Amino acid sequence: MIIWVDAKDVGTAFKEMLISEAQMQARLGEIAAEIDRDYRDKNVVVIGVLKGAVMVVADLLRKLHIDTTMDWMAVSSYGSGTKSSGVVRILKDLDNSVTGRHVLVIEDIIDSGLTLSWLVSNLKARGAASVEVFTALRKPEAQVADVHVKYVGFDIPNEFVVGYGLDYNEKYRNLPFVATLAPHVYEN
Repeated sequence: MIIWVDAKDVGTAFKEMLISEAQMQARLGEIAAEIDRDYRDKNVVVIGVLKGAVMVVADLLRKLHIDTTMDWMAVSSYGSGTKSSGVVRILKDLDNSVTGRHVLVIEDIIDSGLTLSWLVSNLKARGAASVEVFTALRKPEAQVADVHVKYVGFDIPNEFVVGYGLDYNEKYRNLPFVATLAPHVYEN
């Protein structure tokens, strides 16, 4: 029995598990090794994109061996829907300046890429020495904006997914795996 969801959701809320907890942790370890190598002698700040990237940031940073500082931004183009509106709003801005810093943006998922494209441009305009991106999940079929993503955890199908920080109406973030949400859950 899955203890991370309501009993009524077990077996009915999810269409398919795409990425297990073990698969996610193994991939984060591989990416952490790449980041350690690439940022070995750099003044790096990790910027997590709230709320979805909280789980990714926490697990990835525990696997890194380089010195980092951490900051957070909350940007939204979703509202309560299942598709990006393309209109970006800053809900929470950075607490510190990125001027002269090497920035590593950590995202939970990239759909259209519109929000991320805007965010990367915004951080560069603030004077960051460099801006690179890591995303746990990417939907190549959904991407419309041309944005460079240096580190990708997993490419997934263009379906609505939940778990490992990803939500539907603030539900399912705490699942340790990534699953496709059954359409009957969000089509009502």
